[in-house]
Amino acid sequence: MGESAGGQSADADSARDPHDAGGALAADVSRRRRFEALALPHLDAAYNLARWLSRNAGDAEDIVQDAYLRAFRFFDSFRGDSARPWLLAIVRRVWYDEWRRRASAAETAEFDDARDDAPPDGWDTGGVDPETLAIRAQDAARVHDALERLPAEYREVMILREMEELSYREIAAIVDVPVGTVMSRLARGRSRLAALLGAERARAAGGAAAHGRATPQEAAGLAKIGSAACQCAAPGRGVPAAEDGCGRAAGFDGRDAGQRETRDEL
Repeated sequence: MGESAGGQSADADSARDPHDAGGALAADVSRRRRFEALALPHLDAAYNLARWLSRNAGDAEDIVQDAYLRAFRFFDSFRGDSARPWLLAIVRRVWYDEWRRRASAAETAEFDDARDDAPPDGWDTGGVDPETLAIRAQDAARVHDALERLPAEYREVMILREMEELSYREIAAIVDVPVGTVMSRLARGRSRLAALLGAERARAAGGAAAHGRATPQEAAGLAKIGSAACQCAAPGRGVPAAEDGCGRAAGFDGRDAGQRETRDEL
């Protein structure tokens, strides 16, 4: 009787396993495809955030890889219409985890992009003369330097707002702070960026105080220049933030930033 029961159990298992295995495989494939459809369109945004936070290309790639693995692992817990804020929050968390791990050793990441006055490969010049492009490249380099000198809490909201063009509510969800805190950090970040750019402008002008400070709106506009240059300098990785392409994005007028602020729906 025991043999009969054991035989029946074995027969039942052998009859059930192929179907269960096939169903599990199909479910896994379906889950992977859904994840890819939601997550891959935001790969450039994830890399851009990781690059600006870590200030190192190699670290940024590792951060994005770890973040996407973590996102896939917890994909079943995702609820919402937009995966972008969810993914960027994971990227930010992975970076902070790594930063804390390295903090005890006081390791410092260096921004290793090669910078010169020539437009990077893949830059759509749009018929603009080389002298203008050289000026834009110099402006982008100054913005890079200034952004790197901002505290991380200001730098990240500047990146998410001015470069990724997220709403205040989306940024608040990513950095896990109230909307009012996001707005405050953004204002302070712009003010500090304006001061840094203004100091650089004063040095370039021989210390002329009258032209020694950029306005926060100019700082926001110049951040767009930095975004365009950064994204275009990484062929196959970044997607220009402006619809008109990198050449046009580099000519962004800072006044547009203030206009966009007034009509932002949060």
